[in-house]
Amino acid sequence: MDTQVWLQFLEKNWLVIIIALVVLFMILGFIKTVVKWALVAVIVIGLIVYSGISLDQLNNVVSTVKDEAIDTVKTQALNAMKDEAKEAKFTQNPDGTFTIKSTNLEMTGKTGENKVRVTYRGVSLGEWKMNDTIDAFIKEATP
Repeated sequence: MDTQVWLQFLEKNWLVIIIALVVLFMILGFIKTVVKWALVAVIVIGLIVYSGISLDQLNNVVSTVKDEAIDTVKTQALNAMKDEAKEAKFTQNPDGTFTIKSTNLEMTGKTGENKVRVTYRGVSLGEWKMNDTIDAFIKEATP
């Protein structure tokens, strides 16, 4: 979202925004039920619609932020693999799967397969395809 667009909107509609805020505070002060939050939601949605922001734009912003957060966590997990490979503990399970645990990472997979499940700081990051960093982590952890 462009900040210039927001500044223009605030410049042109400052009176409407102030009136909406006053009404919101009056609602919050007088009404103490679920109806209060319904009215607050209606006013906020009304302001968003009035400002010209579409739900598609909001959805795009949320998707972009989510994708950036996932990429950041994946990068941190890959860096942790490099840093924690020496202290990682490898466990071979009887069913042909393996588990590698370190301070922040847990990786599970099946010997000979091209995918592993990665958990970073207790949060599952899903299945990852094998790459050089994962392969090096496995080799370093394997006794």
